[in-house]
Amino acid sequence: MTIGGSFDEVLVAAQAGAEWAFTILYRDLNPRLVRYFSARAMSQAEDLAAETWLEASHNLATFGGNEGAFRGWMFTIARRRLIQHWRDGERRPSRPVAPETLTEHPGRDNTELEAIAVTDAQAAIRAITALLSPDQADVVLLRVLGGLDVAQVAEVLGKRPGTVRVLQHKALRRLAGRFSVEALTR
Repeated sequence: MTIGGSFDEVLVAAQAGAEWAFTILYRDLNPRLVRYFSARAMSQAEDLAAETWLEASHNLATFGGNEGAFRGWMFTIARRRLIQHWRDGERRPSRPVAPETLTEHPGRDNTELEAIAVTDAQAAIRAITALLSPDQADVVLLRVLGGLDVAQVAEVLGKRPGTVRVLQHKALRRLAGRFSVEALTR
């Protein structure tokens, strides 16, 4: 999903503080950010996405560019949040809370279908991250989940576009080989 031709208008309004405009940006990009974080730090995906939006909201007035540049900017912030999360985790290990201690939350309208969709997506993400090197997984996730082009992925990861293309090519060959073999053996 993209905002399209109205992106410039939405961005200007969001930079001016219009809640409706920020909501459009959020609804468009947040699912991609959450899926990206789910692949790299599943238990903290929502929190990391929220931290990304918080940082973006503080710096939104300084952003200039088109919709693709905005996605690249957001995923650059997201990657920095993820790296900081990993660093913090090394310093302060988390202590999980027992599910019984949590209060009940009201369910959504169609919880079963949402759970199936999320489970399928998470299984695909787990397969990608399990089969690929971290660099290859990052490239595939940023290209597919982030909807970023090669140049934007290169910028987010601090790599050359040629390196990103090579990583993507190797990743896709590995995935194709693995899933082709599995399909034939079933």
